[in-house]
Amino acid sequence: MRAEMQNTIAAIQKSLALLAQRMDRETAPHRLEEFNARVEDPTLWDDPEGAQKLMRERQLLLDAMTGYDSIQTELSDNIELIEMGEMEDDAEIVAEAEAALTALAAKAAKKELEALLDGEADGNDTFLEINAGAGGTESCDWANMLARMYVRWAEKKGYKVELQSEQPGDEAGIKSAAYKISGHNAYGWLKSESGVHRLVRISPFDSAAKRHTSFTSVKVYPVVDDNIEIEVNPSDIRIDTYRSSGAGGQHVNTTDSAVRITHAPTGIVVTSSEKSQHQNRDIAMKALKSRLYQIELDKRSALVNEAHENAGDAGWGNQIRSYVLQPYQMVKDLRTNYETSDTKGVLDGDLDGFMAATLAMAVSGKSRAEANAE
Repeated sequence: MRAEMQNTIAAIQKSLALLAQRMDRETAPHRLEEFNARVEDPTLWDDPEGAQKLMRERQLLLDAMTGYDSIQTELSDNIELIEMGEMEDDAEIVAEAEAALTALAAKAAKKELEALLDGEADGNDTFLEINAGAGGTESCDWANMLARMYVRWAEKKGYKVELQSEQPGDEAGIKSAAYKISGHNAYGWLKSESGVHRLVRISPFDSAAKRHTSFTSVKVYPVVDDNIEIEVNPSDIRIDTYRSSGAGGQHVNTTDSAVRITHAPTGIVVTSSEKSQHQNRDIAMKALKSRLYQIELDKRSALVNEAHENAGDAGWGNQIRSYVLQPYQMVKDLRTNYETSDTKGVLDGDLDGFMAATLAMAVSGKSRAEANAE
């Protein structure tokens, strides 16, 4: 068997090992039996919400088991075909089996990534906030570039993107923007993007064509659904209405109905300025609950807590990723050391490789320092 194909087989086996670990393959059949027994209980639907949750959990486990078994069977079958083809000197059979294994490796890798998204809120929609840091016009333009990058990424995923609020820059770009991104596992994918993003380039705003460094912070919070209870004491919040105005365009309205909510105990401030005052209150309150829920998640997750700490001041020492456009082309994640020279692709939304590397680091249990050391 060719060395290249041995490597492909090894990659599939590695994906299978991770899938087995994530679903606890040894206990999965027993857990499925328990689910099936509960489904047959005639009183199950006396609690419709509980029944729907159980059915979802059962289906997720069944899908995981079926996917694992399918990959395992296809792997074994094609290995046997290659061995048989080599024994009979049948190059056509070998080529067909190798092509099938190559396709299977891609399928297994996709399943592997999906298996990493099993956190408490990973399946939820998400809020994405972008804030320009130190650097004036440069950083505002960089914030606008990042906003475009994430919108493009979400559109490629088939997610729905809603602009919640936007503050334009004084000369170009944006000072800040907040989006709601809706779709399966939206938060699970985007949670690794929280932190400071650093850009190095020849400035289009500098007549001397000097190289500039700009910083922008990105913060990601899960949308809190009805299954997650977050209590907000009315006495802890202040609600202000104000007039929102911008530089024009389809995303910027002028309205007296914008809403700002300030949470006194944490200092969290959320705004919404795109809809009616009543809708803005609802949107802003949901955003506040998501921020408070994220704080709770941070306490329970070392990786997310690290990302939260890195999402502090948008300046030197806090960045999680560098985007270098001059004097060379490179985007590098400083947590995982994952990098690519395809800067155009990244800025057009090709982010899955970076997200997958961070998710894999979380599953491995490695700290940022350990990952960097490797």
